[in-house]
Amino acid sequence: MPLFGREAELRALAGLIGHPGDGSGVLLRGEAGIGKSALVKEAVAVARAADVRVLTATGVAPEQHLAYAGLQQLLYPIPAGLSALPAPQRDALACALGLAETAAPSVYLVGLATLSLLAEAAAVRPVLVVADDVHWLDRASADVLAFVARRIECEPVLMIATLRDGEPSHLQDAGLTPMPLDRLSHEAATELLDSISPGLSPEVRARLLAEAAGNPLALTELPATLLAVDPPGAVLPLSARLERAFIARVTGLPAPARTALLVAALGQRDSVAETLAATSLILGSAAEPEILAPAAEVALIELAIDAVAFRHPLVRSAVAAASTFAERRQAHLALAETLHDQPDRRAWHQAAATPGADEKVADALDRTADRARHRGGVAAAIAALEQAARLSEGRGRKAFRLLSAAELAVESGSRATAERLVRDAQALGLPPHGRATAAWLLSGFEDGVREDVSRVAELGGLAASVAADGEVEPAVRILWGAAMRCFWSEPGTSARRALLEVADRLPVPADDPRMVAITAYVAPFERGDLTLVRLRALAGAAGTAPEIDRYLGSAALQVGAFDLAAHFATAAVPGLRAQGRLGLLPRALAVQAWSQARLGDLATALPVAAEAAKLAQETGQPFIYGLATAVQAEIAALTGDHGRAAALADEAERVALPAGARPVLATVQLARGLTALGEERFDDAFAALSRMLDPADPAYQLALRTYCLAELTEAAVRAGRSDAMRDLLRELDPLAASTPSPALHIGLRYARAVLAPNEEAERLFTAALRADLTGWPAERGRLRLAFGEWLRRRRRAVESRAHLRAARETFDALGMAAWSERARRELRGAGESSPNRNPDARDRLTPHELNIAHLAAEGLTNREIGQRLYLSHRTVGTHLHRIFPKLGVSSRADLARVLKTE
Repeated sequence: MPLFGREAELRALAGLIGHPGDGSGVLLRGEAGIGKSALVKEAVAVARAADVRVLTATGVAPEQHLAYAGLQQLLYPIPAGLSALPAPQRDALACALGLAETAAPSVYLVGLATLSLLAEAAAVRPVLVVADDVHWLDRASADVLAFVARRIECEPVLMIATLRDGEPSHLQDAGLTPMPLDRLSHEAATELLDSISPGLSPEVRARLLAEAAGNPLALTELPATLLAVDPPGAVLPLSARLERAFIARVTGLPAPARTALLVAALGQRDSVAETLAATSLILGSAAEPEILAPAAEVALIELAIDAVAFRHPLVRSAVAAASTFAERRQAHLALAETLHDQPDRRAWHQAAATPGADEKVADALDRTADRARHRGGVAAAIAALEQAARLSEGRGRKAFRLLSAAELAVESGSRATAERLVRDAQALGLPPHGRATAAWLLSGFEDGVREDVSRVAELGGLAASVAADGEVEPAVRILWGAAMRCFWSEPGTSARRALLEVADRLPVPADDPRMVAITAYVAPFERGDLTLVRLRALAGAAGTAPEIDRYLGSAALQVGAFDLAAHFATAAVPGLRAQGRLGLLPRALAVQAWSQARLGDLATALPVAAEAAKLAQETGQPFIYGLATAVQAEIAALTGDHGRAAALADEAERVALPAGARPVLATVQLARGLTALGEERFDDAFAALSRMLDPADPAYQLALRTYCLAELTEAAVRAGRSDAMRDLLRELDPLAASTPSPALHIGLRYARAVLAPNEEAERLFTAALRADLTGWPAERGRLRLAFGEWLRRRRRAVESRAHLRAARETFDALGMAAWSERARRELRGAGESSPNRNPDARDRLTPHELNIAHLAAEGLTNREIGQRLYLSHRTVGTHLHRIFPKLGVSSRADLARVLKTE
């Protein structure tokens, strides 16, 4: 049957099919029966006519709790490419599809493997991925498809997904172009109705057009049954009316056909053989395929030799609605009986047939949850454990299963699910270990939700109570959650001291990386000395355990050891990438970028911050997204791109301000202060940077406030606020006495030299330059610039030139354009000209391209770069083809040379 009224949409889809690789794809949205699947069917026909390979996954409600069920459908036609994948991807995908027994795979490694398979298939001929009814896809498959959709920008791969209005899906935010399907116009609806029912009387025709209101399924299905099931004047929602129309057809079938149809509707596969086997058990005699023929004759199903397909999802629900509970239970039990070789599906059918407690079925669901978790299907495992809890025979077993499900929800970052499951478990009454587990499960979220600062002290007391019960590990986890909140919020001195007391009493070694991080978060100055000693002792082991390195990188950032923070975070990143831990990866990248930006390593920090922001947004971590975006704003300010800096700072503030995320807001003010300094708006710069040191300001963050003293001092001097700056320094003297924080002392040495009377300034500048600034080139450049300016003002032009020249060279190398220009101006005033600074790679490449270029320059192959950045190697190749002409090079060797010299 031709489509009516969809010419524009079909043209658009045909255009995309003719140019795969121009965009990631399309998300068709609309109400039930609006024609999404019909439009996709036409697009598939266009694709096949154009020799495009079509791969399909269709969401079905009964399969929502079967991990990777949709992905199995999608990849079934192309299994041969699995063996050619890199080992981590091959193992992850094989495990996800149930083809191998390996460690539980990350959904992101499964996604990368899927992307690689699709890219290889598309190298032979273009590929169209069809994901129909994605609201019913299992969560793991939906996550993989969303991952792929975000990364097929350069591949000859197109994705078309369909989603029912009002239903959620992870593909909504995957970069697919929305294509909403509205109801048909009156003219198109009339054409469609006349093509189906040409002999209607004018009255019935008018009523049908009014009742259907442009819904194609209603126009197709209602004419045969509307008058029989709905008297004139009946008012029902269209979906309910359609369901009633289908129910009328179901009830008119012979009893054996109704039984077979119910089995097919409740089954999780469209298998005729499976349907007949279960139907035979119910009827007590062998069922033949002809038993389904009556349902096919009234257009409820489409019947093939080996498959039964329902005309529309509403038919499935209508079949179930037309049956009794006893009939549905009988069908589920019959299906379970036929599925001995498929234990997961069998367990779900047994559960559906079990109205009360049944520990045997609950145990089967436990095993289903274990298998789902082992394959990386966390959402499926949670659903199985929840169902097992419903069927549990004792309160203790029910609570244990609910807490197990809650732990998985925490692992997947689903705060609402975890909180609901913990509340349900707590309502059952928990033993000490259960109470400890419930407590720590909700203590570690870092998801952008504002909490009352009293929560910090509450968690400290909870950790002490749990430890008193002998539950040390949960106590450490709870304390970590409390300490982390000391970074994102400000609980006050008394709460921090209380947490320290709890930490000191825990029977855990003080050099345990978690305890080092907890202490650094809670008391960055009081315990800064010990923290630095322990961090330096642990630095040699970096690179062996990525999650530990992540803890230590965070700890180093708190105590102002940016060189150590960058060292640990950089060491953590490869391991987190290899493990596919994209939830933790953006956190490590954000620490790396923040530290490297402060050190002046902008060429490295820029692509790292951009990747951190992208991955944090993809994995639903608004705090980390805000922090990485603010770091990008800081880098833009340092490179002189002030318009971009302002826009990025505004974006980061928009994310952070409602949640009160202090580190993000502090970094926003740092970026704004740097922008104002670069534009020589010194009053504005002082105002922005001063906010970081004001305890009443939301941008105040206990540790970070001390890491901008050089910039704040410069702004103060040029804005005529030197006395105010001296007052601030006096307030910081006690901190300086309590900690050897490198960042704090470097900033103080700079500030004291710049603010000193003339008779003391030279000695202080010289002492500051003699300090160990290895790994801190930006700070050395600022000192050189400030000392050169001071010398020139003293009319010591010849002496000033060496310092100003060194500052110019440093800032040129770092890409700090505004500071480089200042050094040039000062040199001109001292009687020396400077060569023009040519745009370098940072100016000519996007952050994403710069990341790829650096990895290629290191000698990595396209495939290796793709594995690191979660891209297909063909996408990497496309980017390099764009990068080479931008940099004026023709080979990887030239690329390495250009990036090294710039």
